[in-house]
Amino acid sequence: MIGARLPRREDARLVRGAGQYVADVRVAGCLDCAFVRSPHAHGELRAVDTSPAWAVPGVHAAWSHADLPYLPATPPMGDQRSIEGRPWPALASDRVRYYGEPVAIVVADDRYVAEDGRDAVRVRIDPLPALLDPTEAAASDVRLFPGLSNVAAEREFGQAAAAEVWHGAAMLIDARYRQQRLVHTSIEPKAILVRPDSGGGLTIWVSHQAPHRLRTDLAGAFGLDEQRIRVIVPDVGGAFGGKSETWPEYLAVVAAARRLDRPVRWLEDRAEALAGPPHGRGQNQRVRLAADASGRILAYDLEIDADIGGYPHTGSFMPMATSMMATGAYAIPSVHVRTRAVVTNSAPTAPYRGAGRPEAAAAIERTVEMLARRLGLDPAEVRRRNFIAPDAFPYRTQTGFTYDSGDYAAALEVALREVDVEHWRGEQSLRRAAGLKPIGIGLCTYVERSGTGEEFGAVEACPDGTFIAVSGCCSTGQGHETSFPQVVADVLDVDPGLVRLVEKDTAAVPRGVGSYASRSMQIGGAALLRAATKLVSAARQRSAELLSVPVAEVEYRAGSLIAGGHSLTLADLAPLRAEDTFGPPEAFPFGAYAAVVEVDPELGDVSILRLVAVDDYGVVVNPLIVDGQGYGSIVQGIGQALYEGVRHGADGVPETLSLLDYLLPTVAELPPLRLAETCTPNPNTPLGAKGAGEAGCIGAPPAILNAVADALDLVDPTALPMPLTPSAGWSAAR
Repeated sequence: MIGARLPRREDARLVRGAGQYVADVRVAGCLDCAFVRSPHAHGELRAVDTSPAWAVPGVHAAWSHADLPYLPATPPMGDQRSIEGRPWPALASDRVRYYGEPVAIVVADDRYVAEDGRDAVRVRIDPLPALLDPTEAAASDVRLFPGLSNVAAEREFGQAAAAEVWHGAAMLIDARYRQQRLVHTSIEPKAILVRPDSGGGLTIWVSHQAPHRLRTDLAGAFGLDEQRIRVIVPDVGGAFGGKSETWPEYLAVVAAARRLDRPVRWLEDRAEALAGPPHGRGQNQRVRLAADASGRILAYDLEIDADIGGYPHTGSFMPMATSMMATGAYAIPSVHVRTRAVVTNSAPTAPYRGAGRPEAAAAIERTVEMLARRLGLDPAEVRRRNFIAPDAFPYRTQTGFTYDSGDYAAALEVALREVDVEHWRGEQSLRRAAGLKPIGIGLCTYVERSGTGEEFGAVEACPDGTFIAVSGCCSTGQGHETSFPQVVADVLDVDPGLVRLVEKDTAAVPRGVGSYASRSMQIGGAALLRAATKLVSAARQRSAELLSVPVAEVEYRAGSLIAGGHSLTLADLAPLRAEDTFGPPEAFPFGAYAAVVEVDPELGDVSILRLVAVDDYGVVVNPLIVDGQGYGSIVQGIGQALYEGVRHGADGVPETLSLLDYLLPTVAELPPLRLAETCTPNPNTPLGAKGAGEAGCIGAPPAILNAVADALDLVDPTALPMPLTPSAGWSAAR
C-alpha cells in the first residue's frame, strides 16, 4: 500500500456537500455571537457602553472587559520571554493595539441580531500613533506597552565572519528584502461552538489543528479539569497554520456560554478573517554575502526585523525559525543571523504555510541568484559549488540544526532537465534579438524543516474483521482518512478499506499533539506503523498461547496467524489493541524549483510560462495526495510572489478587507506545472517519510522573482518587491 495512488475516501462526502463543519453542527438552544471590534489600530480605550445593545430585541448579553473582569488572558504560545509583561486580553481592557481587536461580545438569538447589537454598542477610543513597520517600531519612542521596548525578543545565531573575510572577498552583495504580510484565507474561517454540560463540563466543536492543546489551554485558563472538557474537530476547511492557536475570541465564547449556561457559537466572517489575527510572514530582511571569484560563498549575514503584530504569540517564534534555516542548502563557512521580534499596531502573526522557511529561502536564494548574475556565472553552477555534499550528512548547520539526509544536486539536475533550460535559453536569445517580450529562467533550491515533538498512535483489531487506527493528529484537509489507513493496511497486509481512522476528538483519542509543521505522516504515520507492528507481535504471542506452540513457529500472513495446520484470524483474537508514542528528530525535506516567465515591459504583467517543482519528501505514502498538497502549496507561493499582500493606511486601518482588495490566484492563474521528485528516505523513522505540503510556498516565490530578474537583466534584487504587481513590474522594467 505504501506508494499507492489511492483516491481520497473523504472526497466523496465533501464534494457532495455532505461534510459537517462547525457551522453545520446543530445544538439545541444555541445562540450566536458577534464581536465589537476596535476601529483604530492604536489607542487608549476610554469607555465601552453596551447598554444600547441590551435594548435590541433578541440580544441575550453584551459584555465588555469591565463586565467580565475575570476573563483570562490569551494563553501564551511561542517565545515565552517575548510575552512577559505583554498579556493579550480576550477583550481589550485599557488599550487597543491593532485594528479589529475585540472590545466586547454580543450574544443573541442569531448572527443577524448579534450584529445589530454589535452595531449599537458605543466605544470611545483616544487614538495614538500607529506603528506599522517593525524596523521603525523598534526605534520609536511610541511604546505599545508602556515601560517596555517594542522589541519583544532578540536572538543571534552563528558567528560573524572576521573583517578580513569581507575585505578580501571578490564579490560583496548587500540587499534588503520585504516579506509582506499574508492572510491565511482558508475556505473556512475560524469557528467555535461551546456547549456547557451538566456538572460544569464543556463540549466544544471547533475548526482547529490541535484539539488536545486547545483543551489544555482552556482548562488552564478557566481552572477546569481537562477531563471535563471535550474538544471535537469536525470537517475543517483548511488552516495553513492559523488554527493551531487559542485565540482571544475562543475565551470570550467559552465565558459567555458558561455565564449564560447556553450553547454559544462564533463563526468568523471573511472581513474579520482578512483583518486578522492571524496574518503570516511580515519581515524586513537585510542580507550581506561575501564570495570569491568562483562563486563560493565565504560569509553570510542576515538581519531580521519581524513584524509580530500587537501582541507576541506564535508569531514571535517565526523569525527564529527563519534564522535557523538561514543557510538553506549551502555549506557556508561563516554565518551570522540577528533576529528581532517587534510588536507593531497590526494583527498578531502566526505560522503561515511554510512558517519561517519561505522567508529564509527567499533571502538566500534571491541573493545567490544575484551573486551568479554579477559574476557572470551560471546560477545552477554557483549552487552546485556551494551545496552541502551528500556524504556530509548528518550535517550540523552553523545556526544549530542537524540536517538528516540529502542530495541537493540531484534534485537540481531533475529540475533543469524537466524545465528544459536549453530550449528556453534559445527562446530567450531569439526574443532579445527580435525585441519581443522578454522571458527569463529562475531557480530556487531549498531545505525545509518538518515534524516536531511526538505523536500517539494505536491500532485495534475488531471482531468483525475490521481495524481501527487511532491518531493524535488532526486533519484539516490533508487526507488522513485515506493515507493513515494505507500505512496500517500495509503493515497488516489487509485491504485499506477495512481500516477506519479515529482522530480529532479528545474523548476518543487519549492524547495527541495535532497537525502542523508537516508532521502528520512523518510522526503520526510512523506511530501508526509502529503500533500496527506491535499489534502483529501481540497477535503472534496470543496465538502461540492459544495453539500451545512457540512464538517463533507462528507465521503472520494477511490478517491470519498460522502455525502447523492451525490458523487464527486477527478477528478471532479481537479485541486486540496496540499503542505507540513516537518522537523522532526533525526531518529536512528539500528540493529544487525552476520557473520560466514572460514579462510585458509596457504593462508590467508577469506570466508564468512553466513551473517545475522537484521535491524530496523521503518515502511518499500516497503520491496522489502529496501531488494535491504540492499544487495547493505552489498556488499559495505564486500568490505571495505576484498577488497577495496585506495593505494598511497610515492610520493602521487595513485596506484589504474583502477578496476584491486582497487578491488570490485562482485556477485561471495556474501555470503549466510539472511535479517531479527524488527520494532520500528519512533515516530516523521506520516509515522513511519526511514532511510534505509546504514546499511550494518555499520554492515558488524565489524561483519566480529570479526568473523576472533574469528576463529584465536586473542586478539589483531589491528592485523586485513582493507581491510583484503590474505596477511594481512596470517600475522594475524601467
